Amino acid sequence: MISEYKMSNMNDCTSIKGESLSGNKKENISAPLRLKDQLSHRPLTAMRALRGIVCLIILLSTAFMMIVYWAPVTTLLLRLFSVHYSRKATSFLFAIWLSLWPFLFEKINKTKVVFSGEIVHREERVLLFANHRTEVDWMYLWDLALRKGQLGYLKYILKSSLMKLPIFGWGFHILEFIAVERKWEIDESTMREKLSSFKDPHDPLWLVVFPEGTDYTEKKCIKSQQFAAENGLPILKNSLLPKTKGFFACLEALRNSLDAVYDVTIGYKHRCPTLIDNVFGVDPSEVHIHVQRVLLDEIPISENEAAKWLVERFRLKDELLSGFTTLGYFPNEGTDSDISTLMCLAKCFVILVLTSFFIYLTLFSSFWFKIYVAFSCSYISFATYFNILPSPLFGSAKAWFNAKRKVL
Repeated sequence: MISEYKMSNMNDCTSIKGESLSGNKKENISAPLRLKDQLSHRPLTAMRALRGIVCLIILLSTAFMMIVYWAPVTTLLLRLFSVHYSRKATSFLFAIWLSLWPFLFEKINKTKVVFSGEIVHREERVLLFANHRTEVDWMYLWDLALRKGQLGYLKYILKSSLMKLPIFGWGFHILEFIAVERKWEIDESTMREKLSSFKDPHDPLWLVVFPEGTDYTEKKCIKSQQFAAENGLPILKNSLLPKTKGFFACLEALRNSLDAVYDVTIGYKHRCPTLIDNVFGVDPSEVHIHVQRVLLDEIPISENEAAKWLVERFRLKDELLSGFTTLGYFPNEGTDSDISTLMCLAKCFVILVLTSFFIYLTLFSSFWFKIYVAFSCSYISFATYFNILPSPLFGSAKAWFNAKRKVL
């Protein structure tokens, strides 16, 4: 079994070449893929910077108004009666807002998104695991989910510090992302409690895991290679060795309610982007997303065997990324079409109209709307900070009644 404790301590280090023994076989620690010293695809002009600032203001203002006005209705009032319908309403409303991001990437920034491999089936409950090239990998999975009508049902396992981001942290909580500290002794109970609430097969679910636990850098790659050489594991150049406990916890908790697992590999041309690159549209020129469907029966049930299986998948993923680096594409391209510009514009129009209406109600209408906004901000801040989502009143009453019957 891979040592999670040792792997969690793989920190940055400088690029080196060396060799180590793996059993009786000598293996070279190869140079990782270099991400630095590469020019941006497009220059950051004054017009591009202005456009990016305007887009960011629109994204933040619309997010704030959507959350403040809708979240108390969908995640508090509706949830007191039904978790299922609360999730349906939340997913529907906030998927409209989330669609603004693929619109920004593909239509405004002109980033080409290319899908390859196998086609993701619609209306499946799935677990997706992906390599973690950069800080914005998870945002490009919105492009895939939008095409499948599952944008509002994406749930990520992400580091807890992101929950502190203004506005976005509220959104992560409302959409029920799982926040972790990246220390298994702390995260295990949190993850298992949260995963237990996702078991209802009637609730659509796209749960996304990045098993590497952190985004790729040359320094982290060298540290990962050293660990692999010392423990007889595959030496990867284009990704880090996966941490297996979180992945297995997800699989163990949800196996009986999932339809499939998808192995997703992400590659960028010609430079890995940052969030600022995305906002201003300077990078990337292309995003390539390769999908492989895995049947649940193919994944071992025991934790040790599942860990070995995941490491092997990352070895194959590393080979796939090496081929992408050489050729510039993944095999079997063209599995999904472009998003509809007209549909994106229609959703953007709806969001802008709603936001304008909410701003009017807040600033120029009844005083009670100001009270509502103040209450909403206070409630969402409190709920996000303490990671609280209400339980249905009917369910609580039923549990209390059953407990009383047992006593009697």
